[in-house]
Amino acid sequence: MDAQQNNALTRALAEIPGPLPASGVIHIVIPHTSRFTVVGNHLAQYPGLSSTAVGIAVRIQSLPQGADVGIKALAARFPEGETRIAAALRELEAHGYLRRTRNRLPNGRVVTRTVFCNQPTALLRPRTAAPQPPPAPLVPAPAPTPASPEPQAPQAPAALAVPEAPGPAPVPEASDRPSAAPEPRPPVAPTPVMAPPPASPPYVPLATAPKPPPRPLPRPRELTPELDRAAAALLSDLRRHAPQFVLSESDVRHLVPGVAAWLEREAHPDTIRHALTDDPPQPLRQPAKLLRHRLSALLPPPLPGAPDLAPVRRAPALPLQTCDGCERAFRSPAPGHCRDCRAEGARTAA
Repeated sequence: MDAQQNNALTRALAEIPGPLPASGVIHIVIPHTSRFTVVGNHLAQYPGLSSTAVGIAVRIQSLPQGADVGIKALAARFPEGETRIAAALRELEAHGYLRRTRNRLPNGRVVTRTVFCNQPTALLRPRTAAPQPPPAPLVPAPAPTPASPEPQAPQAPAALAVPEAPGPAPVPEASDRPSAAPEPRPPVAPTPVMAPPPASPPYVPLATAPKPPPRPLPRPRELTPELDRAAAALLSDLRRHAPQFVLSESDVRHLVPGVAAWLEREAHPDTIRHALTDDPPQPLRQPAKLLRHRLSALLPPPLPGAPDLAPVRRAPALPLQTCDGCERAFRSPAPGHCRDCRAEGARTAA
């Protein structure tokens, strides 16, 4: 009897109204009053996100503004390593939940700014300003009620008084007349309600923009056995010079045509090795993809031939001649008259 039983959970199950399901999960919902974060089902049940990505997204939503959510900071809070956390952040970027940009501060330092959106699909819909309630109309103050004259006390009748004939009613004095009601104030025009500003264009996250297709891997005009053997040897030997470039046999066979195209264009093996392995990103996760990109993007042009390197021959300049008429210098293959003298002779002959 040393095992402690949780009777509170049993009592909570008994208090759930209605029949319980025969299989599956049973929820005991207790409302939160403090320290809680609202998470949408579009994130919690997203079919394209891994459980690690969903958990990191929930952790980022629960953190306050300005908290560090870099790979190293998250790795210090999660049991997963930096590789899995970096992959999860890339998943969130691909689905629009996360956006990372590099900004340069005034002091020259480059920092990474991270923006997280808890509902990226709402950004695709046009956003309108919330309607403002119309101002309440001004109600004029009620006019003061005129004071009624004070009733006079009845006088006792005199003994043996003779009743008088009824005469006209006495006219009240000016002090007993009711005061005139004040004139009502003119109503104040209500403040016009400003129309809401036009809806701003929907914001489309950069992660959803289509990416251009990758460049095809270059291929030689003819993959001879010598080129194939030299390209395979160069790729297999990369790990001796750069230990992070460890390739599998399938990666080597896939990249052989690209290296053969470089060798066909008379690129030196040391030049190819330096272009492929110089300044790799840290950490390098997929060396085969990096080599494929560099083989396509850095492919040198073919070496020019001897006729292409020959100097351009310019036409020889015509010698200077002296005009027989005006003694002006002009260029011509034979002596004679300049252009003006020839034109003048043509007009004289006409």
